[in-house]
Amino acid sequence: MPRKILITGASIAGNCAAWWLAEYGFDVVVVEKAPLFRSGGQNVDVRGAGHEVIRRMGLENEVKARNTGERGSVWVDEDNQVIAEFDAEDLGDDGPTAELEILRGDLASLLYEPARSRATFRFGDYITGITQTSDAITVTFAESEPETFDIVIVAEGVGSSTRELVFPGENHPRWMDITMAYYTMPKGETDTDMGRWYNATGGRGILLRPGPDGQTHAFLTAQAKPKGEESLGVNEQKAWMYERFRDAEWEASRALEGMMIAEDFYFDVLRQVKMERWANGRVVLLGDAAWCATPLAGIGTTLALTGAYVLAGELSRSESPTAAFAAYDALMRPFVEQGQGVPKFAPKLLNPRSRLGLATLRGVMRVLGLPGIREAASALLTGKTKDIDLPNYRATSTS
Repeated sequence: MPRKILITGASIAGNCAAWWLAEYGFDVVVVEKAPLFRSGGQNVDVRGAGHEVIRRMGLENEVKARNTGERGSVWVDEDNQVIAEFDAEDLGDDGPTAELEILRGDLASLLYEPARSRATFRFGDYITGITQTSDAITVTFAESEPETFDIVIVAEGVGSSTRELVFPGENHPRWMDITMAYYTMPKGETDTDMGRWYNATGGRGILLRPGPDGQTHAFLTAQAKPKGEESLGVNEQKAWMYERFRDAEWEASRALEGMMIAEDFYFDVLRQVKMERWANGRVVLLGDAAWCATPLAGIGTTLALTGAYVLAGELSRSESPTAAFAAYDALMRPFVEQGQGVPKFAPKLLNPRSRLGLATLRGVMRVLGLPGIREAASALLTGKTKDIDLPNYRATSTS
């Protein structure tokens, strides 16, 4: 098996792949467009096979130590009265709050720190061209000299530019008709160690979650057909959200005030990445660049960790990239397709537009929150999907 590998993208999937590939003796270079390592970001949860990958890396205790502190989730009305409560201690990994609940940037950092002692990281650079032969890949960069690699792994995210270079026109996105914004704001008197979810008419939702940084992590969701809002500038995106939430009740005014001054504002029009193939020659896709399931699925981080582990493991034991990529696809694709199986009507049901729809949702949530029922209902709230059995590729050292 060729030994020199380039990974483009230094977030969860890319950093995890770098760690495992270096563990198996590959020469790994990671290139990242951002000028510095990106910290911060929204809450993510690690479940099932993803949890097992973290355990095999020897990072489980470190991830637990960075836990967000979220004790569970409650649905509330305009007066902050609880409609339904889901306590993590009772539900474990089957509830809306996972045992391993961590900020995206904290998890990426826990993967990056050990990976950078094993692999070479180059920030502030990105791929501008790829030329393949049967034996190697020549890569040109925006800031570096051209270089030759045996394999290129694209782990850049849902809007990957390198994916479009190598797989032009092959992504057939599934738009989820939900637009989301994430940011942090100062903790308020009403904030607790429970995530609080409020729905308003017009397909709007506000989620306020605790964080280990003493901040409140805010999520705004708006059910709407996409019209290219992902291409707007940050100020325009904030104005778009402000216009939709300015007459909402509960703590909407506070959330909007925090949004307008937030420096870590992130905006996304949710869409899944749908690719019929993840490999083209010696280039392979990983993580959201290959299969973005969106936050609605509740399994994106688990898929990223699992995919990185499987891809690295198959490369370590296969005789050729083609064989490794085929085995990776065969194992991961059924898992991915289950994870992407969010019904198109689900966002509409969970983000009702009318007063009748809102009353119906709250009635359903009251029932789902009842003892003896909430355990069975948790799969609906987490996007829980059938797990996979992880192969054991070879004995590893986590010292």
